[in-house]
Formats: sequence, structure tokens, C-alpha cells
Amino acid sequence: MAASESGQDTRERLLDAAEQFFLEHGYDGTSSRMITAGADANLAAVNYHFGGKEGLFHAMLAGRLDVLHAERLALLDRYERDAAGKPLSCERILTALFIPALALARDPARGGKDFLRLLGRAYVDPSPALRSFLTERYAPTIGRFKDAFARALPHIERQELSWRLHFLMGALAYTLAGADAWKLIAQLNPVKSASQRGDDERLLRRLAPFLIAGLQAPLPDLDGDALIAAPKHDKQKMVARTRSAARRTAGARLPRGVAP
Repeated sequence: MAASESGQDTRERLLDAAEQFFLEHGYDGTSSRMITAGADANLAAVNYHFGGKEGLFHAMLAGRLDVLHAERLALLDRYERDAAGKPLSCERILTALFIPALALARDPARGGKDFLRLLGRAYVDPSPALRSFLTERYAPTIGRFKDAFARALPHIERQELSWRLHFLMGALAYTLAGADAWKLIAQLNPVKSASQRGDDERLLRRLAPFLIAGLQAPLPDLDGDALIAAPKHDKQKMVARTRSAARRTAGARLPRGVAP
């Protein structure tokens, strides 16, 4: 029993150290030696418990992000049941995407404020191995949210929508990856409400119009001289321009995923 408890304690220390070094240095900038030194463990412990550095980082990220994605899907399921077959609004979909992340970030037992930094860092980290793991593991969640946005924005071609969701999540992740993410959120939401959920919803009401404007924006005229074409409010013209641009960019490499 004592040996088993000691092994579990070592495993948890390795996970905690891996998370801290990942936040500071990223995947490629963190070595197994750095982790074991930070965890006060033998260098062989990484291989023994996780099969190597890659397995350790997979376990660390899954331990945090599995819960997030399960809560996102549960909230999306609830909203879709309430909608009784009708498309959800973009605001509702964004709520299902972001509120669980903010709720986890408020819970010290599940990561606390560092959770937002971990979420942002996981998305922007350039390691191909890490990106491949995240994309494959969370493909069902990513697909569900893409489908929901596609139903909410039927005039935007799927390929173009993938790019817009990629840009949306990238902008958010870049902000969350900073060490001052929670300070920024506090500045955006200086008025305290009666509950943490109320605070989160107030923040989302500030954030949603900016994000939705990007999702719904008409495409620029890629063949024109102007850098940004004047907005066209005619829906048929907007649909035609969106489809035309999607065909022109069909050969471009699309992002494999939308969010960690």
C-alpha cells in the first residue's frame, strides 16, 4: 500500500511539474530532466509512469481538458434540446464554448486561474505532436461546435467557416495564454454581480458581439484593389461572394481543429 501511494504521489508531482513548465516554456522548451528536477523525482520516473515525455504531456493535458470538453458538450446538448430542432444563435453556441472554461478557471481544485493560461498555451503551442494529439482527441467536440455554427450561419460555406472559427479561437487563445489573463478579465468586468455565473455571463455579453461580428462579416473582395471591400448588406451578394472566395481558396491548407 505504501509503495502504491508513493508511486501515485510521484505521478501527481510529475503532472504538476509538467503543467508548470509547459506554461512557462511550452512543449518543445521543456525537457524530461527539467520536469523530474521540479518534481523531485528520478529521471526514469517519466518513462515508468507515462512512457516518456510525450505520454506525460498527453496525460497532463487530458486531465484538464477532458473535463472541459465534457462540460461544453453537455451544455451544447442542453441548449439544442431546448431549441427543439431549431438552429441555435451564435450567442448560445459561444456560451456553451466559453462558460465552462471560465467556470473551471474559478475552481482552484481544477486548475484555478492557471487553467485559462493552460487552455491558451495548448492552442498556440507549435509542437506538431501536441497539436495532433489535441486535434484527434477532441475531434468530436470540435465537430459538434462546427456543426452548430454551420446551422446558425447557413450562408457561410463550411470551408470559410472553418477559417473564421480558427481565427476566433486563435484570438481568444492568444489572450488567455498571457500571464495577466485574469487581470484583463477583471478589467473587462469591474462590476461584481451576485454570483460568479452572473460575472461570467456579463463578460460573455461584452465578448460575444466582437466575436460574432467576425463570424458574420462579409468577405473582402479578394480580386479588387481595395484592402477591405465596403460591406454589402444584400444577402444574395454576400452568399455569392462567400462561395466565390471559398472556391478560390480551396487549395489552401485548412486548420485541422478549432479549439483545444
